[in-house]
Amino acid sequence: MRVLVTGGAGFIGSHVVDRLLAHGVTPRIFDQRRSPYHEAVEHQIGSLLDLETLRIAMTAVDAVIHLAAVADVKDVFDDPVYSENVNTRGTLHVLEAARRAKVKRVVYGSTTWVYSDSRESVVDEETQIPSPSHLYTATKLAGESYCRAYQQLYGLQYTILRFGIPYGPRARDGAVIPIFVRKALTGQPLTIAGDGKQFRKFVYVEDLAEGNVLALRSIAKNRIYNLDGRAPVSILQIAETIREVIGQVEIVHTEGRPGDFSGKEVKSERARQELGWEAVTLFKDGVRRYVEWFSQREAQGKERWELVDPALLT
Repeated sequence: MRVLVTGGAGFIGSHVVDRLLAHGVTPRIFDQRRSPYHEAVEHQIGSLLDLETLRIAMTAVDAVIHLAAVADVKDVFDDPVYSENVNTRGTLHVLEAARRAKVKRVVYGSTTWVYSDSRESVVDEETQIPSPSHLYTATKLAGESYCRAYQQLYGLQYTILRFGIPYGPRARDGAVIPIFVRKALTGQPLTIAGDGKQFRKFVYVEDLAEGNVLALRSIAKNRIYNLDGRAPVSILQIAETIREVIGQVEIVHTEGRPGDFSGKEVKSERARQELGWEAVTLFKDGVRRYVEWFSQREAQGKERWELVDPALLT
């Protein structure tokens, strides 16, 4: 079995490639750069906006796991036109390339943020989703709509996965946990707006990657699944967990921000029942693994700089 992973050099995608290999599946990476973690894996360098390159990348592929996207909400806010092109038009290109290449199924990485505007505080895959108020959510919901339309019109099977907030090794530095870890390791205080009771569900990236692979099962054809974390984690709990893992770190509270999203309870029961998937990593254990990875990366970077001729650094 051969599976193309768009965004396979990225945070979630690289872990999905790891899990595909562990399951005996042959991955192929489609990204704009080579993965630093998978030198031996076949790559196709290209953009989601290049339909023909995508089609070529899908030659002899059984399924596609589509993860490439502008995933940072701030990036979408700053450049909505480019983000719409990548997230919406890019997903359309993936589906069309899959249709032309006769790929059997596309697994689409969406987000639990699609529930942000729902009135319900507890949501699942059957919750009615209102019109989105944020551009990021709009682009992801458009991709979901395209998946369903391609199944109805062309018979292309889909599986939609709504991810919780991922964390763990290889995460981008701008996310909340990496920011807190870097501050803690450099002796800076961890700043929290308000009482810190705002919560999210964080899902450890290796658990999330396993869910992507299990979504290739036959039972997942034309289904939607939430893949979220074990339990709600408040911003204050994040800071306290990092302090517990790293050592003495000062936690400072500042004035709360108006309109902070308190979070929703996202149910992942369908994934447990149908795919046999659940988030198994405790938050503290996941944070500890991230701190170990981060510290090792920083040490390796320092070693590389020490090899540079000192005359070049003056």
